[in-house]
Amino acid sequence: MGKTKNVTVNSEAKTTKVDKYAQKHQEEVAKVEKKAKVAGKRISEARRMIDKNREYSLSEAIDLVKKTSTTKFVASVEMHSIVRKEGLSVQVALPHGTGKEKKVVVANAEVISDLENGKINFDILLATADTMPKLVKFAKLLGPRGLMPNPKNGTLIKNESDGKNFAVDKITVKTEKSAAVVHTMVGKVNMDDKAISENIKAIISAVGERQFVKIYLSSSMGPSVRVELPR
Repeated sequence: MGKTKNVTVNSEAKTTKVDKYAQKHQEEVAKVEKKAKVAGKRISEARRMIDKNREYSLSEAIDLVKKTSTTKFVASVEMHSIVRKEGLSVQVALPHGTGKEKKVVVANAEVISDLENGKINFDILLATADTMPKLVKFAKLLGPRGLMPNPKNGTLIKNESDGKNFAVDKITVKTEKSAAVVHTMVGKVNMDDKAISENIKAIISAVGERQFVKIYLSSSMGPSVRVELPR
């Protein structure tokens, strides 16, 4: 009978422990659902501020993107465009940067060692003619991320000292592989409206006004605003 009581007690203890885990899980789920509900409400309110059937001037669109940003962090301002041809790739020097600090490194023994371990601790990778052959084996790691050095975007440099003068505000504006669609970051919501506007105009000028079919702006998690095409 003593053994039976022990089994019963142990069984009850296990049940109590399981119940506590279940209760904790339910509490966590409730918190997530509450946050999602609040976020959903903010997004719905933001969407109501935008007329989907209207094209806004660039200044109006930037103002709306800032007002409808629903994140607690400083969101990015994104430009989403439909263009006339696939395979588009243009280098653009943004006059005011994207508002995001970029870490630039020149390929050396330490960087190559990190890559061998699958580590990418940089935003831009530069290489010289001597180090470029050593990066070929990392093409599958770097290529899809747009980090493989090449002469077209200026990341293939003559010597290591040239890395100090590399323009970090230069971006590559290119279409997706299977569609004439371009997605690019043009700033942060805490940047001056004029700075964001001038960044966008620099992209439009570099790509060519006639290339654009549709242009939309949005914050990282906000609704999109259609922008009037440049005339």
